[in-house]
Amino acid sequence: NEYKSYLRMSVYFDQRVLTPEQSTHTLMTWHPRYPFLAVATKNQHMNANTGTVSIFHREGQPLEEGAIELECQATAMRWHPTKKLLAMGWENGYIVIWIDKQTDSIAIPDGHKSPVSVVSWSSNGSRLMTGDERGVLVAWRCDGKGNLHQLQNYQKRSGFTHCVFMPSEESSAKNITFLARAAVEGNEAAMDMIDPSKPAKMPGGEILACYVASEDGMVYSIDEKLVIKECVNTATLIKEMFIHDEKKVLVIILHNLTMVSYSYEYDYNLTEIAKVRLAGKSSVSSAIWITNGLIATAASEEIVRVWDVNQDANFCLYGATEVVNCLSYSKNLMTLAAGLMSGKVIMWNHKSGLYDCDSWAYLTSVDLRDSFVQIEWCSDFPYLAANNISDVLVLNKQPITHFYDAVTAVVQVGPYEIQLQQFSPPALMHLRTDMHVRGVTKADENIIMWNNSTVIVYEVDIKKNHSKLIGNFNAESSVMVAYMQTIFTAETNRICLRNFQGTIKQVLDMTEVEGSPLHMHIADRYLVVYTSNGFLKSYDTYRRETRQSNPPKNLKENFPDEECVIRSIKVNCNGTKVAILASKSASSPDPRLIVWYCETDVLLGYDFGKGKPLKPFGKNIDSVSSTDIIDQGESEETANRYPIFASWDPSDPRVLVVQITDIPEDPNEKNKDLSKSLQEALGLIKAKEKKPTANPDNIVSLFVTQDNGVLLHDCFTLNPSFLKFIAVNVPWFFFIAKPDKNIRERVRSVSMKNFLGLENSTPEVRKAMLDFAYEMTIGNMDEAFLAIKVIKSETVWENMAKMCVKTRRLDVASLCLGHMGHARGARALRDASKEPELNARVGMLAIQLGMLEDAERLYISCQRYDLLNKMYQASNQWSKAIATAEIEDRINLRTTYFNFARHCELSGDYQSAINAYEKSETHRFEVPRMLQNDAPALEEYVIKSNDKKLMDWWAQYLESTGQMSPAIHFYKASKNDMALVKVLCFMGNIDEAMSVARDSKDKSACYHLGRQLEKNGMYKEALEFYGKATAYTNATRVCRDNGFDAELITYALYSTPTDMIQCAQYYENINNYFDKAVLLYHKAGMVSKALQLAFDRQEFSALQHITSNLDDKANPEVVNTCAQFFLQHHEYTKAIELFILGKKYLEALDICIEQHIRMTDSMVENMHPETNKDPEYKKLLYERIGECCMSQGNYHLATKNFTQAGNRIKAMKALLKSGDTEKIVFFAGVSRQKEIYIMAANHLQRLDWRQDPEIMNNIVTFYTKGKSLDSLAGFYDACAQVEIDEYQNYEKALGALSEALKCITKATMDRDLKEQREIEFQRKITYVKKFIAAKRTYEMDKEESMKRCASLLEAPSIEQAVRTGDIYGFMVEHYVNHKNYQKGFALLNELRAQLPGASLNYYVDQSYLDQITENLGVALATERQVPPDAGHGHEEIEEDLGRYLD
Repeated sequence: NEYKSYLRMSVYFDQRVLTPEQSTHTLMTWHPRYPFLAVATKNQHMNANTGTVSIFHREGQPLEEGAIELECQATAMRWHPTKKLLAMGWENGYIVIWIDKQTDSIAIPDGHKSPVSVVSWSSNGSRLMTGDERGVLVAWRCDGKGNLHQLQNYQKRSGFTHCVFMPSEESSAKNITFLARAAVEGNEAAMDMIDPSKPAKMPGGEILACYVASEDGMVYSIDEKLVIKECVNTATLIKEMFIHDEKKVLVIILHNLTMVSYSYEYDYNLTEIAKVRLAGKSSVSSAIWITNGLIATAASEEIVRVWDVNQDANFCLYGATEVVNCLSYSKNLMTLAAGLMSGKVIMWNHKSGLYDCDSWAYLTSVDLRDSFVQIEWCSDFPYLAANNISDVLVLNKQPITHFYDAVTAVVQVGPYEIQLQQFSPPALMHLRTDMHVRGVTKADENIIMWNNSTVIVYEVDIKKNHSKLIGNFNAESSVMVAYMQTIFTAETNRICLRNFQGTIKQVLDMTEVEGSPLHMHIADRYLVVYTSNGFLKSYDTYRRETRQSNPPKNLKENFPDEECVIRSIKVNCNGTKVAILASKSASSPDPRLIVWYCETDVLLGYDFGKGKPLKPFGKNIDSVSSTDIIDQGESEETANRYPIFASWDPSDPRVLVVQITDIPEDPNEKNKDLSKSLQEALGLIKAKEKKPTANPDNIVSLFVTQDNGVLLHDCFTLNPSFLKFIAVNVPWFFFIAKPDKNIRERVRSVSMKNFLGLENSTPEVRKAMLDFAYEMTIGNMDEAFLAIKVIKSETVWENMAKMCVKTRRLDVASLCLGHMGHARGARALRDASKEPELNARVGMLAIQLGMLEDAERLYISCQRYDLLNKMYQASNQWSKAIATAEIEDRINLRTTYFNFARHCELSGDYQSAINAYEKSETHRFEVPRMLQNDAPALEEYVIKSNDKKLMDWWAQYLESTGQMSPAIHFYKASKNDMALVKVLCFMGNIDEAMSVARDSKDKSACYHLGRQLEKNGMYKEALEFYGKATAYTNATRVCRDNGFDAELITYALYSTPTDMIQCAQYYENINNYFDKAVLLYHKAGMVSKALQLAFDRQEFSALQHITSNLDDKANPEVVNTCAQFFLQHHEYTKAIELFILGKKYLEALDICIEQHIRMTDSMVENMHPETNKDPEYKKLLYERIGECCMSQGNYHLATKNFTQAGNRIKAMKALLKSGDTEKIVFFAGVSRQKEIYIMAANHLQRLDWRQDPEIMNNIVTFYTKGKSLDSLAGFYDACAQVEIDEYQNYEKALGALSEALKCITKATMDRDLKEQREIEFQRKITYVKKFIAAKRTYEMDKEESMKRCASLLEAPSIEQAVRTGDIYGFMVEHYVNHKNYQKGFALLNELRAQLPGASLNYYVDQSYLDQITENLGVALATERQVPPDAGHGHEEIEEDLGRYLD
């Protein structure tokens, strides 16, 4: 049987695997890495039931020693993930291991006693889990030789059905991503693993944990330490289990059409996160994991449902006509296969990077006739195995082979069949063989086919549809070419030249350095060969013996840094150039087309990745002049592509045609950067966007010459009805077409654009056109016209003009249009010359020549979507025009819809026209115009549109025809209250009109109704609606005419000034309304009139209102009059405000002082004289304000005004009275005046400077800056006295007295007083020093110390420097310490005599007094009193401060 499927350029053929006869196929599985297929069968012969597992290679060939047979059935089997090793579970509980190239398999009877139901390997194959139907689960370790060692076994209550191991960690970054995410969520185990301070616990590449499921719906987890625990009980039989490693999710599909998702952590506990009811008619028959969270299911339906676990969405794949019962997905081919009940296989292709319905494309269906229960793709190879119980078939996908030799095209149409198609004269023939065709070629009238081992040769006569087998021989070769009567077969390290019977006529040996031939191509008599070690060799086969025509070319020397993989080589018709298609690696195509110039040994080419020619490269680039190579720049049409097929013209050595396709995007590389993985785990790296859909392939024609290199001539898109370009033969391109039941021919020819109308011309004309195209490409216009001067055909000139679209030569195009007589095109081209973009001008040329696709491409490339839109409209492509306007040309969107509406109107499609008019927002005029002769249709449209403006227009139309009731209805619908009220008034329905006007509050409606009511004598109602209409002039007129005096003021206040004056005059003539007249005069701007009337009528409240609205622009005389009025009526505050407003500030101040009115901040702020006022006046004003504020106790405001007056001394005095120390210090610092410094220092001395060092520093600083050293000396003297009185610290007092002496010495003062102060300070210093010396001598000589103290007591004026109490106290303590209580008591009596009111314990410690009392039996008074000399120094300071402050 033949099974055909055209997938881009592929055909499927089947091979039945050779299993035992009379057997039933129960299981099959492919190896995940190698093309090994294991098939389990149940054999029924001679009344014995045995079981066999057979191993097959590739297309169904059995392996030697690849069969295992037992007297029971195989019930489960699974390939090792990396080794050629198969683990099988049998019905008797045996575990059998088959290892490739080992004679005997390994049978393990231990572990199970019942049928094995589960066999599962870990990701790298170091652990195996097996389970049976009685609930026994066994964990095995697999060593390097494939031997199993039992690790652990478990017994559960029901049999096991599934086991899934954790996927391997491909990088530590991926593992750390999950760890980081878990740590962020608070998982302590993950925190420990990621903590660098703790020992590393991170698993390596293989994770040995797994989940297992049993028949009762229980799911268990088994960790790396083989600890098992129950996780989830689904209570339903489980169909499939999948692990979504990227999301850390376990997906379980149940037989009852339910899918449950569980998240898992590093402890492998499961948490349910989603539960979905799957659609379907019954239970799930098949469920498979596709990729990246996609799961495909089949549930007794004619569709395949795909579920996206990541997005919680689903979609359907259609194409099946019957129930789908099994599924399989090939990740390598990105193809999903679905098996139907009837035996068909449906296939869909998945586009990389996309995960929605649009990413799947239906490919084909293959009919296998017999229904099958299981299909499975081989992982890395294009093989699909199908099990229909009785047979196992392997479908093999291979590219379609083809050949073209300028006369005949040969195409494979099936695995056993080829089609021969002759073009002149037309003829078609099919040729069938019994061999799977792997390759085909043609030599003269002979067809050669092969399949890597066998070659068959037919002599054919296509016209007569006759074939004759003339040769059949064996040859181990996958690459062959033929020329005349010779077949060239590529074999190991040689090429054999054979006749059609297989006899070797000549051998072309390859050296060991060159290697074996991999690719061959022959054109005419020239043969090129590429070897396994990178050598390119060329031969001439014309002579009797084939000889090498050029030295070998080592391509690898020209690609030293690249892993060059040659995909194809093609030689031109004269053997001078070889086109090479390569790949950077086995999976990464090279975007370059490389051309080897055989004679000069130079490499040139074209880079389709960048869209521009390559510069010469290789070892002999010096032989090529770089100035001759033409740089055409980059081409967007050819950029980001790579070549997949190339073909030379069989007669012109310059012409090379290439099919190019999109460069596949690199697969997503796993991120190994730890920090980046952590960021990804924390959600800091954005998800990748969806990849765009692929572009169609392009066909590129090139000129390849020695002088100018590789030049781009033309590029066009491959027709969607074609599969592949296969050949060029000027003027034709040849393509393999997609299968069509109505067309037998598989190869179609398409004329070159340059030769339209010249397909059947003579060879001379063809050559002239080809020369013209070449000269145009290199820009040589003279030679181009010289080439075609003999051609007089108008078609030629038209083709030349079309070529100008490609070359963008508008000057040549103008000449061509002239020869064509194309006046309209010439004028359009001249008008388009105003466009700034070259492509826009070329696009107009393309339009005139009917090349709309080229024009479309040109306009898009220069982003002239406005011109593209116009072209679409002119060419009646309205859907494209509207789409362009909506996306790129929105400025012309409404115009586009309008033009489309006109088009639809002219074509009679009124409904489409209406829709377009609405989108162009012209429907309110255009639709009534269009339907003006069809009133019912127009009324129906108006009603359906629910457009208020249209309804309003229709109501006006009805009103004009006298149809008032319908008009009222449509006016209500359109909310045109004015027109509605007008019609109601016309019909005399005043009440309803009043209701409408009140509800709508429409001013025009209210005004119209007011006039009608006034006309009808309903003045009160008219007033109401005039007010609602803000027609206050009408309202005031009605009030005056009808004596509505109380209502008049309400409307007059909102009316115009003229109306206000009229109403005020009206009120003047009426008693008891003078206040309203004043108010209206004032409102109308006649303030003087209003004030005069208020004065005359003594309208005090009105006057208050008027003056409250006066501002600085008011008439000064009016303001003064008002102020005097309020002054006479003892409204002093209001009078002051008006005087200030009238800029009579001194009068305002006098009132404040005389009437004791407190000045406010706002008053002072408003008393700012103009800048052009006399400075003396301004100074006087500010001082008066300051004095007024000073007298009122507003010291800060006084300070501010004294400062503005320039009198800083008064400002400082005001500030001193405020007591604001912070501002005093600041003001003194910024004033920089001697007197102010002294005043500030004197003020600070009154504060508690003893507790605040900053105040003390400021005092010293201010006295110093104020050069008042005598005051500073007094301050230091006071400091010394404080140290003595408060702390008895004579050392610090001595320092302060020394500073005081320094200051008084430098002070400028009365000489006698200065000398007196100096003597006084010196005496104090002397006494203090003596007392300090006496105390210091005490430790060395106590008697001497006492003598000095006694001497001090006799010194004159000692009390002014040293307190006598301190001396007596020091001496008393000495005598008490020496038990001389009598002497101490005597000294205390002397102290009492000198200081009668002093308390003894102030100077002598109480403990010493107690000792004297106890030893002498006397009573001493101990009441604490301030010593009489305390504060002596402070009184002097106070006197000094008083003197300065005064």
